[in-house]
Amino acid sequence: MTFPPGTRASRTDPALSLNEPPFYLPVFEDAYRYIIEQYQIPCRDLAIFIPCAIRKPYSKSPSHRLFRSLIGEVYTNEDYHLVIFGTCGTVPAELELMYPFAHYHYMLGRCTDSEILEDFLEIETFRLEGYLRRTEHHYKKRVAYCIGIFREAMIQACKRSGISLDLLLPLNPTIERMRDPDCPFPEGSLSMQEYMDEFRDGLISLKKT
Repeated sequence: MTFPPGTRASRTDPALSLNEPPFYLPVFEDAYRYIIEQYQIPCRDLAIFIPCAIRKPYSKSPSHRLFRSLIGEVYTNEDYHLVIFGTCGTVPAELELMYPFAHYHYMLGRCTDSEILEDFLEIETFRLEGYLRRTEHHYKKRVAYCIGIFREAMIQACKRSGISLDLLLPLNPTIERMRDPDCPFPEGSLSMQEYMDEFRDGLISLKKT
């Protein structure tokens, strides 16, 4: 195993189940290693990174249906490669049915344990960095659509890998405008119309470049 040192993953409790934080589980590290070391990741003009979803498979979740529909308004399937990231690690969307990606049940947004959140950020940054390095020459352009701690992991992974995004959406001013400190999820949801409109506009703008 090659978990980042100092995280709980380096001393994984064998009693953990798929209802626990999945990023700690050896089976998720094994799956991640398979993807970056053995799987033939497709080459596309564009990579689109979106967060994972609580409903499995991801493509059946309401949010991912919205995202895929919006992307389909701008790009054909042959134009882009969809990559899911978050508590699952970093997963090409076509592998969503692969074990264990369709078999866990966990929502990071409900976690209040600062150690777990810090570990997630480090582990996910580590895995995103590895994926970005592995696919450095697979994509001509990269877009990420994310908020919160997933966004933070993506930003840190880009810095560590030296591989930049062409677009990170929603834009920071939009996130700040939509922020509601009294809400359980202050930055809201990526399914909100304001965010979705900016996602669509960003994809259209990128296609013209």
